Amino acid sequence: MRRITILILLFSLCTGLAQAKKKAYIFTSFREPSVSGLQYLYSYDGLHWDSIPGVFMKPAIGNERPYTDRFTGKEVSPTYCGTHVLRDPSVVKGPDGTFHLVWTTAWSGSHGFGYASSKDLIHWSEQREIPVMEDSCTNNVWAPEIFYDEDSQYYYIVWSSGIHPSRYTDEDRRGANACHRPYFTKTKDFKTFTPAQQFYDCGFNSIDGFIVKRAKNDYVFVLKDNRKPGFSDLFCAFSNSVEGPYSNPTQKFAPSYSEGPCVVKLGDEWIIYFDQYKPAQRYCAYSTIDFKTFTEINDRISVPVGHKHGTIVEVTRKQLKNILRFRR
Repeated sequence: MRRITILILLFSLCTGLAQAKKKAYIFTSFREPSVSGLQYLYSYDGLHWDSIPGVFMKPAIGNERPYTDRFTGKEVSPTYCGTHVLRDPSVVKGPDGTFHLVWTTAWSGSHGFGYASSKDLIHWSEQREIPVMEDSCTNNVWAPEIFYDEDSQYYYIVWSSGIHPSRYTDEDRRGANACHRPYFTKTKDFKTFTPAQQFYDCGFNSIDGFIVKRAKNDYVFVLKDNRKPGFSDLFCAFSNSVEGPYSNPTQKFAPSYSEGPCVVKLGDEWIIYFDQYKPAQRYCAYSTIDFKTFTEINDRISVPVGHKHGTIVEVTRKQLKNILRFRR
C-alpha cells in the first residue's frame, strides 16, 4: 500500500511538472500616450516578464471628434482628438479557445468600449465599439474588464463611468477629482448585450474593478478607491454571486496612487499585479491566499518599464512560440 501511495505521488508530481512546462502567460499592455495599440509581455512562470516587440492591433475606432459634455452641455475636444486610442486592454479566453478583447477607446467623450476577437492573439477581427452608456448621463467608459463565468456561460464586462455631481456622496467629496461607479453588461455571443447596470456601489469614487472567481458561489471584486489626494489605493469586496450584491470594502492595501489591478492564480497563491503611477510609474505585486491579508512580492517579480494596465491570460507554449515567431 505504501509503495502504491508513493507511486501515485510521483505520478502526480510528474504530471504537474509536465503541465507546467506546457504553460505560458501573456500580459496585455499598452504604452503611453496610448495611440500605438495593443502590445504584449510574456512569461513562463507568471512572475518574470519580457516584452514582445511590435504592435498586435492598432486602434481603429473611437476618439474621433469633439463631443458634448453631458454635465455642462459644452462642446469639448477629447484628449488626442482625431487619433484613435487603445488603453487598458483586457482579454479572456472562452471555452472554444477564442480570445475576447475589450479596451478603453477614449479618455472622455466615449459611451462604449472597444471589442475584437482572435483565435491566436495575432490576427484580430474587425474592431467594434459597444455603446453601453449611450443613454446615460456620463462622459466616459473607462477600463472595461472582461470575465467569463462558466456556471452561467455569460461573458461579463465591468467598467467605470463618471456620475453626475448631483449624485456625489459625502465620501465622494473627500476627493478632489471626478467620481465614478462600476457598471456592467453581459453577453453570450458578443452580438446582443444586456442593458448597462450598476455593478457595485461602495459609496465613494471607485474604478478599475477586476472579478475573481475562487470557487463556485465565491467571487472577489478587486478595485481602486479613486479619491485623490489621500486615497487612491486598492481594496476587495466579496459575494456568492458574480452579479452581487458584494460586501462592504475590506481594509485597503497597496501603496497610494495604485491602479489597474489584475489577478492570476499561481499554485496556491493569488498574485495581484497593479500599476503604481506616482511618484514614478512602476509595476508592483502582492500575494494573497484569502484576499484579506496581503504580502508585497516586488522582489519576486520583474516587469519591463513602461508596461501599463492590462490583464493576464494563460496560453500554451506552442501559442506563445507562434506569437514570438510572428514578431521576431
